[in-house]
Amino acid sequence: MADLRARVDRALEEFVEVEIAELLALDGELAPVADQLRISVDGGKRIRPAFCYWGWRAAGQPDTDAVVRAAAALELVHAAAIVHDDVIDRSPMRRGRPSAHERLGDALAIMVGDLLVAWAAQLFHSSGLPRAFLGRAVPLWTAMGRELVAGECLEILRTGAAPDVARSLAIVRFKTGSYTVEGPLRIGAVLGGAAAPTLDALAAYARPLGEAFQLRDDLWGVFGDPGRTGKSLLDDLAGRKPTALLALTLTEAGEPDRRRLRDLLDGPLTPAGAAEIREIMIRSRAPDRVRQMIDERAHAAQAALAGTRPDAADALARLIREVTSDD
Repeated sequence: MADLRARVDRALEEFVEVEIAELLALDGELAPVADQLRISVDGGKRIRPAFCYWGWRAAGQPDTDAVVRAAAALELVHAAAIVHDDVIDRSPMRRGRPSAHERLGDALAIMVGDLLVAWAAQLFHSSGLPRAFLGRAVPLWTAMGRELVAGECLEILRTGAAPDVARSLAIVRFKTGSYTVEGPLRIGAVLGGAAAPTLDALAAYARPLGEAFQLRDDLWGVFGDPGRTGKSLLDDLAGRKPTALLALTLTEAGEPDRRRLRDLLDGPLTPAGAAEIREIMIRSRAPDRVRQMIDERAHAAQAALAGTRPDAADALARLIREVTSDD
């Protein structure tokens, strides 16, 4: 995994520096934008490229630098989603640094995100894979983008609405699961010409794992260490994100706690208020329920790997641990 991550990093660095040189050749005044583009692509665990790569290998295809470049394009989709998400959520920090809109303002941050989307398509199509291979993955790429946007829109529409765990999980499937796990995995497998049984096994693996990944992210957003997550613990709570964690808390908490929670969420949220919300969540046992949901989905993903090639199954099992563990 470490070697694959290093190869993805190299592919991204080579591509980004060429594109930035082209950008700056237009006008040197774009230097702050170029700097932000580098920052937005730098860092991260590169899990989306890993899922794409191992989808390719699950199809029985060999290791190639071309598929690493194609997989790396998915990291640019992620970088774009982060930039846009931070604007929407008014998040001041990302990966321990000021977010794009804090550094450049909303307008330029949106432009940075848009350019990253364009770069993703360019890197994918210039990866060096045969055109016929790339062509069969285009519908999946389009569907992944559609579901990502749909999930983001549904989250905005549902923010502040009555708690609904099922609706929260639907948003998870669209907003995160589709472009974090299932989309990259299916794209890699279809690029590699995977047979229907392999695609079915990978889908049975990816769908629960995508949900588990976001459920863990929701826990980290409230109970994580900002030094490790790179984000403020106030973001999800202040934004009243319609997470399963919040929905379960509002459903399971006692009436006095529910009233107090609504009062805290309705006003400006302070660190002390966030600490009180965490106490209410713990009393409701919502974090324990979310951890149980993560474990159930991780077990379902693991069981699905019985239908995949042993080398890919081993790597995909390691990815289960990477995206669901509390470490």
